Amino acid sequence: MDEVWPWLASLPPPTAGGLDAPPPRSLPLASSPDGASIVLQANAAATNTGGDPSRVATTVSVAINGAGGAARAKWTSDAFTESSSPIPLRLQLLVQLINEVLALSPYAPCLGASAVNLADSSFDAAMVDASVVYAAVGEASTDASSALFTLALLLRLFWLCALDAPADAGYLFFRDLGAAIERELGASQPALAVFLRSVGPDVEERFMRSLGYMLAKWCLLREMQAPPQEVPPRRRAFPAACVSYATEAHGLWVLKGYAPVLAMARVTGAAASTSIAHESPEEETALRYGLAHQQLEAVAQVEYAVRVRDRRFLTVSVHVDNLRVRVSRLSFRKDDDDEAEDAAGADVAMDGERHFPSRIRLWVGPRLGASYATGPSLGRSTGNPERDVETTRTVKGAFFATKLGVAPGMKAKARTSVRTRSRSWRWEQEAEGSAGVFEGVLCDPVTGTEVSAWRPGVTGATDPRNGMRRRYEGHGRAFSKMRGLVVAGDELPEEVTWRVGREEEGRTLRWRIGLKVWVSYMPNEVRTRHFETRCVEWAHEVELPLIAINGDES
Repeated sequence: MDEVWPWLASLPPPTAGGLDAPPPRSLPLASSPDGASIVLQANAAATNTGGDPSRVATTVSVAINGAGGAARAKWTSDAFTESSSPIPLRLQLLVQLINEVLALSPYAPCLGASAVNLADSSFDAAMVDASVVYAAVGEASTDASSALFTLALLLRLFWLCALDAPADAGYLFFRDLGAAIERELGASQPALAVFLRSVGPDVEERFMRSLGYMLAKWCLLREMQAPPQEVPPRRRAFPAACVSYATEAHGLWVLKGYAPVLAMARVTGAAASTSIAHESPEEETALRYGLAHQQLEAVAQVEYAVRVRDRRFLTVSVHVDNLRVRVSRLSFRKDDDDEAEDAAGADVAMDGERHFPSRIRLWVGPRLGASYATGPSLGRSTGNPERDVETTRTVKGAFFATKLGVAPGMKAKARTSVRTRSRSWRWEQEAEGSAGVFEGVLCDPVTGTEVSAWRPGVTGATDPRNGMRRRYEGHGRAFSKMRGLVVAGDELPEEVTWRVGREEEGRTLRWRIGLKVWVSYMPNEVRTRHFETRCVEWAHEVELPLIAINGDES
């Protein structure tokens, strides 16, 4: 796939060259000994656009054929001519690929949005303006731009294989192009981060769910094919699929991360899971399949401020403005499918069976090795919850009959009651080097057990699975009805502060921000003993402009 970008650049421009158009050119992308193949083709043909029959337009197509069949074009791009745009053909093609990938994104049940049919003439497929894509490519290096284009092409090929190609095309796609997916995910990070920052949250979410669906399928295939004795199941992970970026905007540091659940490192579970009575193998298979098509989506917004409270130093303070973590289902179906109603019923039944965040660690601080900041000074003490203890003593007297007569006797009874306040999430502050750490742990509201730290079969550990059933319903639930977690400033109002010398005033320093999320699965409505916990970690550097605000103004 590395040769696609230079191959497109080498195509002759679609200029007015008479009726003798350049001969078609092709580039094989994948092939197998039985004859199945995926081929990229470029065709130039005369067109009557603008009343000029000598004008030549170039189209790019993808031909996919199964074993023993003739290659047929399954997808064809728009026709690009010299006068249509001064932008090179490959950049125009990139815009079309991105827009079609967005249109094919898995639907979001919470918003009632269904899968979009590209054949619907009433749908405007242009969700992303071309200038946004050009800017993302322009800010990145040539290698990053090439990787972004290749990633978009791979994603469009995936949807083509999934919806319109022969059954064996999907296996050929992952077998021959799986290594390219991993390589381009890493190489395209700079251009992809610029693109996601530019398109806004709505388009970003659609693009990342479309990408996440492809990565979930690939991770599922990798787990099915990996020899158990070769790699321990708990250590299988795919870090390249866990995409993230961070930026500074309007006084906020924003870190966003996306990770298919199967791409996250397994901490515990699964291997020790066993079926229980009255559970059929089909139910267990359906559960595992549903859990594989899930994606962690995390957003951390940290507000920072630089103040002058002393002539000797500047004060840099940060606090959590918003922290949102959700595990989304990557479900996709065609609305015109005859089995749509059955699929919808299955989706509703499995909707509550999701991984859920069980531990979150957010950390902020100066870049590693920096000595210009002193701190951090934390704003919250270690949790020391109070207990209200009520003691009641009752004394009763009585006479007992004995052989020697009646003798007095006495009974004493004491009763003690303890009343405590408990919450599902326990938040703490800590310091790690020069970084301030905000950490939240989910505890079972019934037993108080930390969900992420629980291990099946550990002596003395209270099983939290019963307490976590029906976790999306009822009073005191730990998650929202949309199966997510929102932590706002009212939950973490305390600041973490650092002191920086006045000689640094006016400079832009590099700060760092990181997020680590644990997700667990415990049964919600179904009967199963399946349990697992996975985790993923992201870290980025952001800018801190040391422009001070006088006094305590904000």
